[in-house]
Amino acid sequence: MPEPDAFDHDAALAACARGDAAALRRLYEREGRYLLGVALRIVRDRATAEDVLHDAFMNIWTRAATFDASRGAGRGWMYGIVRHRALDAVRSGSRNVSADEDEMDALQADDPPAAPDMAEAFALRADLGRLDDCLARLDTPKRNCVLFAYLDGCTHMEIAERLGAPLGSVKAWIRRGLTSLRECLA
Repeated sequence: MPEPDAFDHDAALAACARGDAAALRRLYEREGRYLLGVALRIVRDRATAEDVLHDAFMNIWTRAATFDASRGAGRGWMYGIVRHRALDAVRSGSRNVSADEDEMDALQADDPPAAPDMAEAFALRADLGRLDDCLARLDTPKRNCVLFAYLDGCTHMEIAERLGAPLGSVKAWIRRGLTSLRECLA
């Protein structure tokens, strides 16, 4: 991910609010591939992720005037819009699942493939700079809950089932984890 201070997202959003289409283009050029990655991670289908990204940028364009820098960073606001759009797409059932013949054979085999180790899966992610450092400071339950929620788009109930933990604990871990991340990134 690019350094957050290398580009003034807040100023670009203010320009969008004034009707500056070039500002929207700059935002897309700067964040588009990363936002597509967020959407793809949640919906797990390239075409749907591209639709989500398109809808999100239309939403960013039309709602730029509602962005309030005193409530958070413009970059985070944009990522939130993409995440919510992607989750809406999954919840509405518009998520398409495609599988090739090898995947279908593996699903039908007597011995299904083992689930990937979550620690290994998260270790394979691209370096996230400051966010990665802050995530590493969280204890394991908080970190896993935040990653399941924001990278996989899991609901609190799904996270509780995956971790075999009480729902209340999962909610508290996410809330405390996000608070710790905000403090670390500030």
